Amino acid sequence: MFAEVNGTRIYYELSGEGSSRVVMLHGWGCSSKLMQVPAGGLAGEHRVLNIDFPGHGQSDRPPEPWGIPEYAKCLKALLEQLDFVPCAAVAHSFGCRVAAWAASEWPELFTRLVFTGAAGLRAPQTEEGRKRAESYQQKKRFLHRLEQLPFLHSVGESLEERLRQKYGSADYNALDAEMRQTFVKVIQLDLRDRYPLIQQSTLLLWGDEDRETPLWMGREMEKLIPDAGLVLLEGGSHFAYLEQAQRFGTIVQHFLADG
Repeated sequence: MFAEVNGTRIYYELSGEGSSRVVMLHGWGCSSKLMQVPAGGLAGEHRVLNIDFPGHGQSDRPPEPWGIPEYAKCLKALLEQLDFVPCAAVAHSFGCRVAAWAASEWPELFTRLVFTGAAGLRAPQTEEGRKRAESYQQKKRFLHRLEQLPFLHSVGESLEERLRQKYGSADYNALDAEMRQTFVKVIQLDLRDRYPLIQQSTLLLWGDEDRETPLWMGREMEKLIPDAGLVLLEGGSHFAYLEQAQRFGTIVQHFLADG
């Protein structure tokens, strides 16, 4: 099914017949398909809403480059339009960024939060990282000057794309120019100041071998969110919620039932 929200057509699926509500929020570069396993496990006792964020899956792109606040406003509008407030949220990675912002801004939206492999904290920059960033910016400035010369414009563009492929992350390089602007806005926002504002009980489920959002992030979020608890999924990666689906589902069911 589709809903028109904030100038964007959003794809969503509804399942389950329970009286309580749960929204599933996928990670960056993914879609609702990767949340179907945990959604199916919850549908026996809950009404479950599984969505594709704008720019992902079957949903339209954002009408302009969005950051986390815009994604959060879109989520709020969708939940209100579908009469799905309040609800619990089960979120992965990027979805946790959106849920954290929304929960801190509009506490009435959510009853409880489950974050797995949550993104939202920026790692301290190392000296190596600083030098790499400086090198990239220096080369980028040179290529921009090159592109101003009509007979070298196409050469400059080609070299700049090669520069991005060398220095950019896999997620960044997989995007076109328009979505790259959204991606940069998303990852540049550090949510450290937002976590202390979250009023909901929050369960942090973390693969202890997660390389995309390392375990130190989970430990830090546990300290910052007033009512949070961290549970480790031993041997789990960034997608531990799929690798250990049965265990993940059992823990989440008990957490939501306790509420």
